[in-house]
Amino acid sequence: MNAKYTEKKRGQLDGQNSSARQNWLRAAVLGADDGIVSVAALVVGVAGANSSSGSVFMVGIAGLVAGALSMSVGEYVSVSSQKDSEKALLDQERFELENFPEQELEELVVIYEKKGLKRGTAEIVARELTEKDAFAAHADAELGINPNELTNPGHAALASAVSFAVGALIPLLAITLPPVGIRIPIAFASVLLALFLTGIFSAHISGASRSRAAIRVVIGGTLAMVITYGVGMIFGVAGI
Repeated sequence: MNAKYTEKKRGQLDGQNSSARQNWLRAAVLGADDGIVSVAALVVGVAGANSSSGSVFMVGIAGLVAGALSMSVGEYVSVSSQKDSEKALLDQERFELENFPEQELEELVVIYEKKGLKRGTAEIVARELTEKDAFAAHADAELGINPNELTNPGHAALASAVSFAVGALIPLLAITLPPVGIRIPIAFASVLLALFLTGIFSAHISGASRSRAAIRVVIGGTLAMVITYGVGMIFGVAGI
């Protein structure tokens, strides 16, 4: 019975990947990056086909509003699903603590042993934490979830929408404010600088390589703008 129970629990834990980082911060970084690339590609493509700053600005505003709303809704649905999953895991943990307290205590001991504690020390730690708050101890050690700080869909949705709009303003202003003759180079330079900075910031949050992340987003943004500008030029020359 103990062996079967332990194996079942191990399988559940291996499938979990809860993050302790602030969800709204992740949403904000992704939203800003998406806003920069999406609207930059859109306005650069239109600028390639139409020299009217008014037309470019209106299309950019439409892209900004539509993108911000889309990001907000998508993030809300995604984070709501994550929160539902966290609640289900916590409910399962409550059930197991009520019905298998000894096995759960042993599981906590093993977790701390794997973290480097000796068996005796791990038992002392596990028992003391269990006596204080067994549910909180297991939620943290097993699931990496703070029951009092679950992800908030509303915060994530708002952060995503606002950051998308702020990011989108960079290419929009960079291509509509300068004179027509230099607006494309200024837009490219502004967007690539913004992408470089967001790439570094996102890498800082995730602990990844900053240079690799920055280069990745800069290359992606460059390709998006070059392709859409080329398509715009083709349509503009064709008079479509």
